[in-house]
Amino acid sequence: MSKDPDERQRRTLWTVLLLNVAIAFGFFATGALGDSSALIANGLDNTSDSFVYAISLFALSRSDKWKRWAANLSGGLLLILAVGILIDAVRRYYTGSEPLGPLMISMALIAAVVNGVCIRLLGRLEDPDVNVRAANTFSINDFISNGGILVAGGLVWWLGSNWPDLVVGIAVAGVAAWGGIGILRDAHGEHHKAVHQGDAET
Repeated sequence: MSKDPDERQRRTLWTVLLLNVAIAFGFFATGALGDSSALIANGLDNTSDSFVYAISLFALSRSDKWKRWAANLSGGLLLILAVGILIDAVRRYYTGSEPLGPLMISMALIAAVVNGVCIRLLGRLEDPDVNVRAANTFSINDFISNGGILVAGGLVWWLGSNWPDLVVGIAVAGVAAWGGIGILRDAHGEHHKAVHQGDAET
């Protein structure tokens, strides 16, 4: 007997939420210890993701209107996050920073494993709603960002310079902005589909 689709989505979102909270703490701790813009940026990203997963859980058993509202909020938060990361990168450019390459590499590898698990869990859900699709976008974005941190950590370690860390911090902002725009488009498409279905029924 198959489980209720909403219940499966709820359990998956809870798992992904808790994993993102844990990895956010890891990013903030290593980012502060390693003076890394890229790690702090990913910590903010995972914190934003966790907040959005909580909203998605709240909207999961509610109407499609609530689900679209939650998705719009998710996309908007990603755009705000992108601006915050850019501001932090610019600040570090002018004030200076001394990121630790080995610490960046270690954290990136751990986070990549965690985000890989999240992508696998979300990908196994059948007929995901707009918020689950948004959650999958977040996890894929995070996985891409982890690869960027890995490369930046290697360059920082090799060159003894902070510019690769700043570049990846800015790149994370770009990935977040692109993901936010994609989620907003998806929610907009769902809205138009609902309107057209309503017109067809009347």
